[in-house]
Amino acid sequence: MWSRKMRHGMAAAILVTGLSACSSLPGEAPAVTQQAAVDGERLSLEALYNTDTYQARGVPPTRWLADGSGYTTLENSAEGEGRELVRYHPGTQERTVLISATELTPTGRDTPLHVADYHWSDAGDKLLIFTNTKRSWRTHTLGDYWVFDLQARSLTQLGTFADASTLQFAKFDPAAERVAYVMQNNIYVERLRDGRITQLTHDGSDTIVNGTFDWVNEEEFFLRDGFRWSPDGKEIAYWQLDTSGTPVFTMINNTDELYPTLKTFPYPKVGEINASMRIGVMSADTGETTWMKVPGDPRQHYLVRMQWAGNSEQLFIQQLTRSQAVNRAFLADADSGAVTEVVRETTDSWAEYVDDVTFLDGGDSFTWLSERSGYRHIYRVDRDTGRLTAITRGNWDVVEVLQINEQQGWVYFIASPETPLERYLFRAALDGSSKLERLTPAQAGTHSYQLSANADYAVHTYSSVTQMPQVDMISLPQHQRIRLIKDNGEAQSALNELARGSFEFFQVRAQDGLQLDGFIMKPVNFDPNKNYPILFYVYGEPWGQTVSNSWGGERFLWHTYLTQQGYIVASIDNRGTKSPRGFDWRRSIYKNLGVVTVRDQHDALQAMLDRWSFIDEDRVGIWGHSGGGSQTLNALFRYPNAYDVGIALAPVPDLTLYDTIYQERYSGLLPEAAERYRETSAITHAENLQGDLLLVHGTGDDNVHFQGSERLVNELIKHGKQFEFFAYPNRTHGIREGEGTTLHLRTMMTDFLSEHLPAGAR
Repeated sequence: MWSRKMRHGMAAAILVTGLSACSSLPGEAPAVTQQAAVDGERLSLEALYNTDTYQARGVPPTRWLADGSGYTTLENSAEGEGRELVRYHPGTQERTVLISATELTPTGRDTPLHVADYHWSDAGDKLLIFTNTKRSWRTHTLGDYWVFDLQARSLTQLGTFADASTLQFAKFDPAAERVAYVMQNNIYVERLRDGRITQLTHDGSDTIVNGTFDWVNEEEFFLRDGFRWSPDGKEIAYWQLDTSGTPVFTMINNTDELYPTLKTFPYPKVGEINASMRIGVMSADTGETTWMKVPGDPRQHYLVRMQWAGNSEQLFIQQLTRSQAVNRAFLADADSGAVTEVVRETTDSWAEYVDDVTFLDGGDSFTWLSERSGYRHIYRVDRDTGRLTAITRGNWDVVEVLQINEQQGWVYFIASPETPLERYLFRAALDGSSKLERLTPAQAGTHSYQLSANADYAVHTYSSVTQMPQVDMISLPQHQRIRLIKDNGEAQSALNELARGSFEFFQVRAQDGLQLDGFIMKPVNFDPNKNYPILFYVYGEPWGQTVSNSWGGERFLWHTYLTQQGYIVASIDNRGTKSPRGFDWRRSIYKNLGVVTVRDQHDALQAMLDRWSFIDEDRVGIWGHSGGGSQTLNALFRYPNAYDVGIALAPVPDLTLYDTIYQERYSGLLPEAAERYRETSAITHAENLQGDLLLVHGTGDDNVHFQGSERLVNELIKHGKQFEFFAYPNRTHGIREGEGTTLHLRTMMTDFLSEHLPAGAR
């Protein structure tokens, strides 16, 4: 019989092969980034959650003007209430108020519009303002729109025929003479000179969706805005969805009214019927539509991306199979609907769609991202032949394409060839000559950029583990600072005054030799000759990376609080996480999510116990949220001898309960993958629970449904397992809504750890 603390427990039965291509990545982890500061101030949960002392703030929406004359941002009005729109010259940083708070105040109102977002016309003579927003599904895409005309100095509301906060995705035509928008699943065009409104689609309903998307496509493919003006402004291309047949999920609100109320929406769980999708091109005057003849059953394929193909005659459409193993890109004739395949990506797991397609050479070629070399790189594709030419090469990934400057011959992108823990700005020659320049200076951490139209300037944001985000204006390619925009100085000073143990990145090997990245935060007043409890933070799924040299926000501060109580806090990025370590790294979890992911976590724990004698193997905890909650359950259930305590927030205990797009991508299709769903779901192994479990879920979670935790509760009860369970009424997936919620949640988690994983040295 296995003892409860078998130091080198049984490995999972399923082995992973094919990782040799990335086994040498990454390079050495960054050196220690934070030394201990034992004499600092003590953090309290009340100070962390009830004050803004430690809150790092970003900057309001920033937009570059197309003519290169500067960037605009919102700033508090010097004359009173509200904010004004300000332009800064990129070189001199001369400040000009373009639109005052008074001018942003509609006639008959006392206060200016609260600007949630805004967009400039191409000529910069009109501003489109988004305000009075509310959620559609999980994001605020519903609201009111106003247009400010800088020449007439006038402010006009769009769609005045509609109820408040019912318009979506308004955008100027190329000449800024009209605005198109969606209202209640139909597309409208409004002429600015006289306010004339034309309804272009008329079949929008609860099941027919024009110009926007259903829940699952918004959440998993980030498809929200579902129409595109043609470059000549004569036509509009748009998606239409038919959600009839998709099962409807129902959520109950027991608290807001005298009697319970219901919220229903189409939500396809694994194996269920998806919405059908098609793409049409219609006249911007009449709404007459030509449908694109993309092959395949529309309920067994996804039309994941669509754009005009560098002209007003063709569309560029990307289509994934339902399994997502194949991504086909088509050119579609806007007049006839005829399509021609131009490029295809095929895998044994899942293919990635491409966000960053830019047409070059007058439309004769376009840029493409592909992992066909084993790493994600930028290619140039000949429009007629489909021949690919590599622009970037090497055993490293392009993380994100920011901009392409065809005139100067550069593509600008984010990458980190030396270590996956950081992010830097690079540029590469578009001609395929392999000329590559790193533009970010040698400042370890994470860098992001908003580039001007010609990439001569950028709004640059920098952070690291110990540095809250700093925002400045820089010139490129020299990366010279012109002006500091935001430094979060007061919050940074408060952070610097805290008592903190040392922080370091490290690497350990999994049982097959693969290097895994991790970080470890040691307690304040750490004594290496004593033993301390350790708490792991885990996400472990393909949409997150927990080990990175970037500011960690509230979670990092709560972890800092725990180190002040006497805990070690650590995290490991297992294979399959969103780390730029190549195709094999990311695909190795296909049909093994919850198995190899947690095997890596367990391997890392064993290696750390061997390396560091100060870790108390009888006080090991793990916690996570969402996918991290699922991995926490898997760790407790699959390795009950290794983990003493687990806190699972909003987990997916049964993978068949999650949506089609996400779960089928990583776990396969039913019925052929039924056995893998059973094996990889934590609920299957719930009877093995030995440690102490705290399970937390919001009853209003429209993403990871409360239903899953209820099923797990029943399974644990069936097997006589004691645990703690807390339900937050009507909280959604983030468990944030409601006054005091975050403080309450973190206090409960802290108290649970204090009781079941006692802090301090032994």
